Amino acid sequence: MIEKIRTMKPRLIVQLLVVSVIAPLLPLILTGRWDWLEGWAYAIISIFGFVLSRLLLTWRSPKLMAERGRNFDHNDTKSWDKMLAPIVATGGALVPLVAGLDARFGWSGEFSGTMHVIGAVLIVLGYVIGTYARLENQFFSPVVRIQTDRSHSVVSTGPYAWVRHPGYSGILLRYLAAPLLLDAAWAWVPAILLTIAFVIRTRLEDSTLQAELPGYAEYALETRYRLLPGIW
Repeated sequence: MIEKIRTMKPRLIVQLLVVSVIAPLLPLILTGRWDWLEGWAYAIISIFGFVLSRLLLTWRSPKLMAERGRNFDHNDTKSWDKMLAPIVATGGALVPLVAGLDARFGWSGEFSGTMHVIGAVLIVLGYVIGTYARLENQFFSPVVRIQTDRSHSVVSTGPYAWVRHPGYSGILLRYLAAPLLLDAAWAWVPAILLTIAFVIRTRLEDSTLQAELPGYAEYALETRYRLLPGIW
């Protein structure tokens, strides 16, 4: 793991630090409320969830970690995803950023303790679903491309039997649950905007896979829903 970090490009290291450490700590940093229990709960869940996910992925699939380590450096990335991928990759920092500003300036009232617990549980569930999807899918790339160099094939097991893009479902669950834990109704604004971006990306990715990945169209007939069972 340490050797992999040493060989990473500086840009990727910075991005990993922002996503895995700085972003989860933003509510605490922006408010200066270091005794804020919910702020610490969000930071600890987020950092632990990210690190554990990557450690498990490194153990399970070094080749996939190499694929993800290349990040956006693929010549066959779909043109539309060259714009969407960076947005969804770094946009998640907007949720804790707005949550921190909300708490600092008191834009929203406090939610109940029950809402805090629900928010925390849903964030954990989001990490579980997302990690499960990454471990099950050996082609879970940060960009949309047909991975002919890695013998790309359809994955229909595990959470992919529930929906066609469970990794995205887990990410969106975390974004939408964070405002509950952090007493930040205004944080739903970036969460909803990111949801829209993910829906657009999911539709474009799904159309690409159905058109270009052998067997995916048949899989889509069996697993009808893209992100949320029974709805879409």
